[in-house]
Amino acid sequence: MSIKAELLPRHVAIIMDGNGRWAKQHRIVVALGHRKGVEALRSVVRYASDIGIQVLSIFAFSTENWNRPQREVSALMALILEFFASEIDELHGNDVQIRILGEKSALPDAQRQAVTAAEERTKNNKGLQLNIALNYGARDELLRAARALAREVQSGTLKPEEITASHFEAYLDTAGQPDVDLLIRTSGEMRLSNFLLYQNAYAELCFPSVLWPDFDQRHFQEALQAFAARDRRFGGRNT
Repeated sequence: MSIKAELLPRHVAIIMDGNGRWAKQHRIVVALGHRKGVEALRSVVRYASDIGIQVLSIFAFSTENWNRPQREVSALMALILEFFASEIDELHGNDVQIRILGEKSALPDAQRQAVTAAEERTKNNKGLQLNIALNYGARDELLRAARALAREVQSGTLKPEEITASHFEAYLDTAGQPDVDLLIRTSGEMRLSNFLLYQNAYAELCFPSVLWPDFDQRHFQEALQAFAARDRRFGGRNT
């Protein structure tokens, strides 16, 4: 498959849905479904980097995921450590820049230290910008941005009437990055689930039925081809 560079999305966001259902289908514990999902992620990140996607955002762990069974949460936290330990050398070697979306402060110490170290090590890389949403919720992100602006106004450095979209976006977790062009949610579910609500304002949406652990390069290519064929008008009209 070959798509002209100008037809590729700059920013792709992925809700990696279906690990639990995949595990159930294969009669294994959910933790192994999540582990299989990491293999799919590895392939997608490599492909996005190879073809020149500018930003890839993945929803790894939401603010609501803490409500899942403790055994599953513990398994996910262990996978986070394992992912950064096993993948950071390759990611750094491929010039990938890692950014964590969400509140790192609420993560366990080991996980917080691992993700902070990954951000620091890759901060000067110029290739794919890989956003990993951990303890992330879009409503929480918007509240944090609003509070930061309120503090500016309270301090007298900014007047309410001077607030622009650029001011607001500078306080988002994705500051400096383009809005999402293409959102992919696997497993056929058609929800945003509190993921990048501001950034997805004009995203093209793709809901393949494949469960995330089975999502491979072919499925990614199909989503990119569908995106390239769409007529994006951003509220206007193409003549």
